[in-house]
Amino acid sequence: MRKGLFKSKPKTPADLVRQTRDVLVYLDTAGPKRDDKLAELNKLVRELKSVLYGNSESEPVPEACAQLTQEIFRANTFRLLIICLPKLNLEARKDVTQVVANLQRQQVHSRLIASDYLEANLDLMDLLISGYEDLDIALHYGGMLRECIRHQSIAKHVLESEHLKKFFDYIQLPHFDVAADAAATFKELLTRHKSTVAEFLSKNYDWFFEEYNSKLLESENYITRRQGVKLLGDMLLDRSNSAVMVRYVSSKDNLRILMNLLRESSKGIQIEAFHVFKLFAANQNKPPDIVGILIANRSKLLRLFGGFKIDKEDEQFEADKAQVVKEIAELEPRDQR
Repeated sequence: MRKGLFKSKPKTPADLVRQTRDVLVYLDTAGPKRDDKLAELNKLVRELKSVLYGNSESEPVPEACAQLTQEIFRANTFRLLIICLPKLNLEARKDVTQVVANLQRQQVHSRLIASDYLEANLDLMDLLISGYEDLDIALHYGGMLRECIRHQSIAKHVLESEHLKKFFDYIQLPHFDVAADAAATFKELLTRHKSTVAEFLSKNYDWFFEEYNSKLLESENYITRRQGVKLLGDMLLDRSNSAVMVRYVSSKDNLRILMNLLRESSKGIQIEAFHVFKLFAANQNKPPDIVGILIANRSKLLRLFGGFKIDKEDEQFEADKAQVVKEIAELEPRDQR
């Protein structure tokens, strides 16, 4: 019989998930890792990825994607993929990260079943967040985490958990790639789901902005300060956070921090600080102590804005600057009784 006359029967999505799960269970429970099992898993994960993303020869088949997705969550293979990731080689970790990302978007009977699964397995978020403390897996777990918080209920859980406070430290980790990844996740948490973020900031205003100001805006790290003031502007300028914005710009301590950022030598930080400072100036119900600080520093502020330029022409920036200058120039002392 000629070799190759009969081809092996292609695996069904159910077969593929079952085989993947068997190898993952082995790796999760075995002592020393077995190279042959790792090689087998690498091949299986590539096949999972091929079903979900397609390949150079064919597009993904919706029915196969749905079946694969259903099987991965039904058999708890999703959990095993995350738990076993540290045991895999770099290429397999990348493939698993892509598989986990894709699964968040797959619909089965018009439902995102990943969301239901994660709601029932919230401890996986704890595991992914703690990944920032392990250099080998930080970027992979970080990428998975951002995909999982695309689901509003999961983002709400992370915002309301004790883990959120850890991000103030993760953002300042000495390894730039990991710190930048943590900053990207932090931004996603605080900007993607508008109503959830607005509710969170209103309920947790005091401790959150105390941490935010001291650890980010007053950090000794230039990149941390710049990212911090940029994200602050994004949050406060969002209409859904209007109540939080009014509260923030009514604080003289917050105003002093922003004025210090305006004085930085970095043009990048100055520009981002200006976008927040203009909210203090535009507030038509400025508390008397805010008015007093602005008047006491009026000549310095007007001199600063007089020479305030950005690299390219920006009509909106110039209009905002003119309005801020007008507001400050016309301020009159208010009764502070």
